Amino acid sequence: MSALIELRSSRHAPTPIEATDPARLPATRKGLTAAQRSWLDDTCFDAKPGSVCLLPDANGKLARVIVGVEQQDPLLALAALPMSLPVGEYVLAPDSAPLDAQLAALGWALGAYQFTRYRKARRAAAVLAVDAKTLAALQPLAEATALVRDLVNTPTEDMGPKQLADAAKQLAKAHKAKVREWVGDELLEDNFPTIHAVGRASHRAPRLVELNWGKAGDPRLVLVGKGVCFDTGGLDLKPSDGMRWMKKDMGGAAHAIALAELVMQAKLPVRLTLLVPAVENAVAGNAMRPGEVVITRAGHSVEIDNTDAEGRLILCDALAYAAEQQPDLIVDFATLTGAARVALGPDLPALFANDDAIADAALACGRAVADPLWRLPLWRPYRKMLESYLADFANAGPSRHAGAITAALFMERFIPEGMPWLHLDTYAWNDGDRPGRPRGGEAMGLRALFAMLSERYA
Repeated sequence: MSALIELRSSRHAPTPIEATDPARLPATRKGLTAAQRSWLDDTCFDAKPGSVCLLPDANGKLARVIVGVEQQDPLLALAALPMSLPVGEYVLAPDSAPLDAQLAALGWALGAYQFTRYRKARRAAAVLAVDAKTLAALQPLAEATALVRDLVNTPTEDMGPKQLADAAKQLAKAHKAKVREWVGDELLEDNFPTIHAVGRASHRAPRLVELNWGKAGDPRLVLVGKGVCFDTGGLDLKPSDGMRWMKKDMGGAAHAIALAELVMQAKLPVRLTLLVPAVENAVAGNAMRPGEVVITRAGHSVEIDNTDAEGRLILCDALAYAAEQQPDLIVDFATLTGAARVALGPDLPALFANDDAIADAALACGRAVADPLWRLPLWRPYRKMLESYLADFANAGPSRHAGAITAALFMERFIPEGMPWLHLDTYAWNDGDRPGRPRGGEAMGLRALFAMLSERYA
């Protein structure tokens, strides 16, 4: 996927790219020839963010690229260029405006992504040449982002519960990790009743896949990802516009799988467990009904108020199983609520945490790597919104208020007091095309959490 390559000798030196802005444009002009300054004027280049000028040499060949950038968003400063510049090899000039070179290079790689499973690439991407150290640091992040995008973009016919579990198995094989899987009625036999209840109506069996890697003496880290490969809403059926993009409802699992790969590639000193409950929330005669009561793995009785609040149900059994392992930290990813999107929009994942220090570390890392998160509270008075008259609590309630918070509060009940836990309610999707953020599946919060884990377990 990545357009990043190691700098190497070639017949032609890479074309330099110089970043500038309106304030620095006069200084940029001084470094150009008179003919190039004239060309800059004739093309009305103003150095505003996104503006580009291709400067020729005396023979009419491309000699230099001048690009206007926004210093506030270095990740996306060059992200439009790989699919707009002529195919070739480029390098960021050392006299560019003071960009964060690593973030700019990563943004280039993200902008070069194309999903080509079902059609040919529309064009070859231009290549940014970087040194070996930069390549080693950025290539895993670019490839992890591409993995999330590829998994989420793949339609459910080719990315059902089995295929999602297979992605985790491929990861295990690549890193010599151990893997275990429960399929269909095996979930009932080993006490994962809510995963089974959500997925039993599909023609493709629900499952839970577990990957284990690392040394026994290292602190245990558990990553959990919501893997609803398609969500009809169940008997509480979604309208057509709400169902259209529900292939992306396994975006949490895609994030967890990609983060697990980053952890193993970096050889962080942890004992890693990855848990992916993978289901389709379908409609059939044996579908879970509103009003049913399910006894969860943790022993809590849950009244099914809404079959479309299914993600928290498959996660609660996985979280209970994770907690049984007495981990140092549990992190889950889920495309869980529309309420988080209403509150924060499509770009900001909602972060919930029961540990302020870990939450602060995640937020700080998100800022540092240009992968922002926004914390929402686990406001426990809202637990009353999930009260049930016949069970311990319900999976949803009549109020539409605080939907992201009540979903997180539901899941918090399956985390023992004092056990550190982070929950990311992420959109995992771009509604439209933007530089570095093509329409479709997206990694949101992935780099922030990897940076936090890298610091925590350094």
